[in-house]
Amino acid sequence: MRKILSWLVGIIAVLVIAILCIWCREIRTISTIESVEGNQYLYQMEYKAAYDLDDLISKDIDSNPELLDYIIGRIGKGLPIKIKSAQVADENGELDAFNCTSFQAGKADGNGFWFGRNYDYFKNPTMVTVSRPKKGYASIAVSDMSHFGYSLDKLPVSLGSKVSCLAAIYAPVDGINEKGLCTSIMALPKQASQQESGKHKVGTSVIMRLWLDRCATVQEALDLAASLDIRHDVTVGSGYHYMIADADGDCAVLEFDKEDGWKSMVVRKTEGENSMLVTNHLLSEKYYTAEPDEAVGNPHSKSWWRYETVQAYLQAHDGILTLEQAQECLSQVHWKDLVWDNGTVEDTQFSNVYDQNGLTLDLRNWNDYGKTFHFAL
Repeated sequence: MRKILSWLVGIIAVLVIAILCIWCREIRTISTIESVEGNQYLYQMEYKAAYDLDDLISKDIDSNPELLDYIIGRIGKGLPIKIKSAQVADENGELDAFNCTSFQAGKADGNGFWFGRNYDYFKNPTMVTVSRPKKGYASIAVSDMSHFGYSLDKLPVSLGSKVSCLAAIYAPVDGINEKGLCTSIMALPKQASQQESGKHKVGTSVIMRLWLDRCATVQEALDLAASLDIRHDVTVGSGYHYMIADADGDCAVLEFDKEDGWKSMVVRKTEGENSMLVTNHLLSEKYYTAEPDEAVGNPHSKSWWRYETVQAYLQAHDGILTLEQAQECLSQVHWKDLVWDNGTVEDTQFSNVYDQNGLTLDLRNWNDYGKTFHFAL
């Protein structure tokens, strides 16, 4: 009996050592996952596991299911781990409730710029990921956890339930890196880019991870984007445009031309202006209209109203804001318990202000404007 017990203990020891060797960095990452100040719907994680963006680029992955399969392969290392995204189109083939607002504005103390961002979507838990890759810039990125399988009823509260959080590294919806570069994503109904020029393909959120890891300026980010084919998952039913802003005050919105092979269209901040903003309609001269038009944006989300409201606030302050004013600007266009025709309820899931000089994030979660959560690199 002692020999059998000794044999079993030996086998278990070998298995434990093997697990620690194979998943050491993943286990270290998972051990950092915790709720932020006890908020059960806001989590933070320091990403310590390895990831290889060059390898991902080489795979030409341009859909969410393919990306999740890739992530599972890297995380699971052969084990049958399951991750399922909740980001799918509704019966109309659209994600009507995915609506956002972003802006860059000067800081009132003259020391750099703010990058503001509302993320309006269903009520989902949120993840703040700090990453310090060996080859790349450190960053703070924020993710909607429904994109990798979580919901209000499924939260990372146990060791096993935390594994899917590792997918967050590939799924930022906004963020800042150590050079002060910020980026965010906004939805555009029926505008899913399908660039096909023969370059390597990347999907919706991976391009943002590339920008955060590899770019210090807006021009570097645009050059990187031009070296790839950016493709949005058509099964989601929505396309996107991106805001990119750097610590020197340069700012641009990257869009795609649906009438000309999804070629990139870039709208730059007007020279001499302190601020720039974007909501959920195209800004490129070819398509821009001051009147709501579902062919170029999302009238159902009051995109034009949000744009005009934020624009008026920024102009009233000459594009120069304090932190409190940046937060107030975002609060003027937030959603709370907005019920859509199909019965879904939309809220501002989080409202972020990044300090592009101080390299910090001040986050307000779920319209609770009495509480700000602070993160720093």
